[in-house]
Amino acid sequence: MKMARTLTEAVDALPPGRRAKVEARAAELIAKELSLQELRKAMRLTQVELADRLRVRQDTISRLEQRADMLLSTLQSYVEAIGGRLAIVAELPNRPPVRIKQLSMLADPPDSYRTMAADKEREREASEWVENLTGDIADEPR
Repeated sequence: MKMARTLTEAVDALPPGRRAKVEARAAELIAKELSLQELRKAMRLTQVELADRLRVRQDTISRLEQRADMLLSTLQSYVEAIGGRLAIVAELPNRPPVRIKQLSMLADPPDSYRTMAADKEREREASEWVENLTGDIADEPR
């Protein structure tokens, strides 16, 4: 029975020219990895501007950018607020990358919460929705 090779063993077995190309491509892909803060800055947005778009306080954005774990819907709202679209890709052994389609099925926020301001009740509902979305405590002073 043939034992599976590790990635390191497979790369080491490549001819030097091919190995250099693989390592260069890996470095390129790693370089494209950005934090949420770096993404926001790349879009030339301040935490205050992003907080206004999401109808949360600036400190909520600061905490969100420091999190290592969050809901996909929170991440999706953040990315959309900076002008992007979130896509989740699964990388499986011996298969090409696959985009996960369930993310596009996440529930939309009620009635475009970013524009709710005229009606106080609707504004309160929007704030509650965002507070739940970001994991912020609803009774925190505003």
